[in-house]
Amino acid sequence: MGPEQPYGTKPLIAQPNGTCDNIIFVNLAMSKGGTRASCKTVVSPNHTANRGRPPKELLHLRHFFGLSTIARALGEERTRKELIPFLSENNDDDDEVLLAMAEELGVFTPYVGGVDYAHVLLPPLETLCTVEETCVRDKAVESLCRIGAQMKESDLVEWFIPLVKRLAAGEWFTARVSSCGLFHIAYTSAPELLKAELRSIYSQLCQDDMPMVRRSAASNLGKFAATVEPNHLKTDIMSIFDELTQDDQDSVRLLAVEGCAALGKLLEPQDCVAHILPVIVNFSQDLSSDSSQHVRSALASVIMGMAPVLGKDATIEQLLPIFLSLLKDEFPDVRLNIISKLDQVNEVIGIDLLSQSLLPAIVELAEDRHWRVRLAIIEYIPLLASQLGVGFFDDKLGALCMQWLEDKVFSIRDAAANNLKRLAEEFGPEWAMQHIVQQVLDKIGNPHYLYRMTILHAVSLLAPVMGPEITCHKLLPVIITASKDRVPNIKFNVAKVLQALIPIVDQSVVEQTIRPCLVELSEDPDVDVRYFANQALQSSDHMMSS
Repeated sequence: MGPEQPYGTKPLIAQPNGTCDNIIFVNLAMSKGGTRASCKTVVSPNHTANRGRPPKELLHLRHFFGLSTIARALGEERTRKELIPFLSENNDDDDEVLLAMAEELGVFTPYVGGVDYAHVLLPPLETLCTVEETCVRDKAVESLCRIGAQMKESDLVEWFIPLVKRLAAGEWFTARVSSCGLFHIAYTSAPELLKAELRSIYSQLCQDDMPMVRRSAASNLGKFAATVEPNHLKTDIMSIFDELTQDDQDSVRLLAVEGCAALGKLLEPQDCVAHILPVIVNFSQDLSSDSSQHVRSALASVIMGMAPVLGKDATIEQLLPIFLSLLKDEFPDVRLNIISKLDQVNEVIGIDLLSQSLLPAIVELAEDRHWRVRLAIIEYIPLLASQLGVGFFDDKLGALCMQWLEDKVFSIRDAAANNLKRLAEEFGPEWAMQHIVQQVLDKIGNPHYLYRMTILHAVSLLAPVMGPEITCHKLLPVIITASKDRVPNIKFNVAKVLQALIPIVDQSVVEQTIRPCLVELSEDPDVDVRYFANQALQSSDHMMSS
């Protein structure tokens, strides 16, 4: 074979006439000395029995140098006449190779001569749309959509739409699954007769015997609907949607539920109320008690998103009862999907009605047995507080914020500390001094060290908001007292908090109070306490020198 080539050697050797008849296949091999490149095979198509036809090994070359490198070397004409037909006929069963081919062909238009010849890329991608591996099919559909978006309308009619129809009529379900993701590209350029045929084909796919095909049709319905004319949207598409919401497979119903908000946004508000809302109400009565918790969860998420589309009156009359029902669902993700999008409902129905109807349920969920539900409530509290105002917050939610500081789950305690900081920022230091600071400091005596650590964390977060005066007179004395704690974890967290306070307080306070405490901690028997104390002292020295 000759001497080894340096790593990075180009695999293609161009001849003086500008062609590339010799293709060097490169194999990356690992050796004890590191990665090296060696020549594996030298193929000269001019000397093969099938002249000009790249061999099967060419397909594996793309792992290292890409098909685009080969196409540039071959030129546009030879790429169209030799490389693309070879890729169309290849029967490689390596999913990684097929996935890479599907991805690269999506950006191959310049290498075959531009959009005028983009149609030559369709056959290999059509083949990839039928393979068993889902990720390969999805990437092939993505590449077909990218190419179709670039093609001329006449070429779409001549080449792309027939491809979609062939896949939709495919004997194997994989082809029909792939076809569903291509209709929104094909439809816009089709003449009226073809548009009617495409709508009919899509309707048939939604009734396919295979659930996988119906799932694909349901998930792509929103994209297809966005290209359909308004008059057909209200009839054909809504009829399809109605059928999907009554499918016997919960996975199909779930995807139909997820698509209803997208459909609603395509219609005018009055049309949405007339056409989407009845469908939602009809199947929500069944889905709110659906045996599948995942379907109910999807329903909760999507219906909350429908509030801005439907407007205030329809939301209050039709959706609010569903919200309240789903807030009591036994499955935590259903409740989470309602809670996480309450702001969308608030924008529509207003805070007064929200507080009257939903707030009691929110207060109940604040003590939910599932910690992720409690966490979602905590993260929503600052927004809710800003909308309700100080008075309402103090009456209804203030006690909960303190209660969460002693939750059994760390994520809840951590979120509760951050929540107090955000509330102090919202209502101001004076309010925080009256309603938060003293209650927090009172908890520093909790017998469990994990809860005491939470209080230290809360103090470090509150200090920048409260300012130097309150920090020096109220927060710092509690931190200094905590430095005498018997638990090393508390003491090294004290060192970290003191380090965070150094930029906030006056230099005299650092010298007279903080540094002596840190010096004492730097002599602690525990190695971690000494480490963090010394870190804080170094930070103090740096602040003084600067």
